[in-house]
Amino acid sequence: MRRILVYLLAVVAGSAIGMGSALWLAGLLPGANTLAFGDVDVAGWRSDFAIGSEAADAYTRARVARHGLLALARSEAVYFTRTTDDEGQPLREACTYRLSGGAMPAGWWSVTLYDSASMLPANTDNALSIDASRVGAGAWEAVIAAQRPEGADHWISSRTAGEFDLTLRLYLPDPAVIATPAAALVPPRIERLGCGAGGAA
Repeated sequence: MRRILVYLLAVVAGSAIGMGSALWLAGLLPGANTLAFGDVDVAGWRSDFAIGSEAADAYTRARVARHGLLALARSEAVYFTRTTDDEGQPLREACTYRLSGGAMPAGWWSVTLYDSASMLPANTDNALSIDASRVGAGAWEAVIAAQRPEGADHWISSRTAGEFDLTLRLYLPDPAVIATPAAALVPPRIERLGCGAGGAA
């Protein structure tokens, strides 16, 4: 009888660990970011180049499906996700940030904000992303904040986003991005300007 109980406990424990790890790897547990994973890390922007390829495992496919990502082959598009600012702090609705960058090694690019549930925030600001068409060539910057700052040419709204992440999409990336991403890509910087009422630090 004792041996049976031991076997039952082992089965239950194994099932719980297996189920928990599968849900975590698939990004389905609360607090598990869905796309900030992978073995490619360029200045805090993370990617998995298996996304959109036949090499993608079941967990990667589950994360992509949950995020609602149009997972194109990496020769057509690569995706980088960032969950923290340049100081390593989580991106939060209560804070204001300066997102800045320059020309990207791709035919076209965009940066889109997603909330803690990996959805577009439920607001009506119509300002959840920026792209190459809007900022033009060369150096650019945008403000990420819950309210549009006065005088800001480019604004990404974080209203109702809670803790959020940013996804950088590079469409028709240069081959060097795939071969040597850290050398070929200078990703956008995310500078925290302040938090709380009035954006005070």
